[in-house]
Amino acid sequence: MTDGGDQPDLLSDLADLDFARLLLAEMHDDLRGQVSRFRMLTDFSREIGPKGTMIFGGQAAHHAWVEARSSFVHGNFVATVLLCQGLVEHLLAAYLHAGLLIDDIPNRIPFRETLRRCRERDVIDDRDVTDLQKLMALRNPLSHFRHVDDPGNLDRRSLDARQHGADLIQHDAVFAIGLAVRMLAKPAFRLGETA
Repeated sequence: MTDGGDQPDLLSDLADLDFARLLLAEMHDDLRGQVSRFRMLTDFSREIGPKGTMIFGGQAAHHAWVEARSSFVHGNFVATVLLCQGLVEHLLAAYLHAGLLIDDIPNRIPFRETLRRCRERDVIDDRDVTDLQKLMALRNPLSHFRHVDDPGNLDRRSLDARQHGADLIQHDAVFAIGLAVRMLAKPAFRLGETA
């Protein structure tokens, strides 16, 4: 395809209208799923409360939250898991740094140490620690190579559960976004409440 000159389009021979048709078809194919996930996200987010939440962690945490929601609605489930884990890691460590300056927070604090310190201060409870460790266990095999014999490997999980990997990762994403909302709804982060 050319744009009227002699230079061919090196990336594709499709016109803009062809791309628009493909995009509309893709959006249409999962419209019910997107609406359903948006409704689920809205229901989850009611926990945050009418005054909203304070997202500690600066722009990285804020963008992780915005993109996690978008990824979830659009069915990008691996991205949802990765972003939610990044969000809660930033949220909790930044809270320790900003809100509890009595501690010397290292520049690079391991997530398990963040969890320990937050638990000691009752920012999170034992169930939260367990669920956050589960989220970390879901995220790590997506971020770092795991042999198929590793129990965290998505293909291994799929074989062991006798479920399609896409179903498992969607379930993981629902867990991750629900947990992220639960963290944002904690009294330490809810606006208009005291920790």
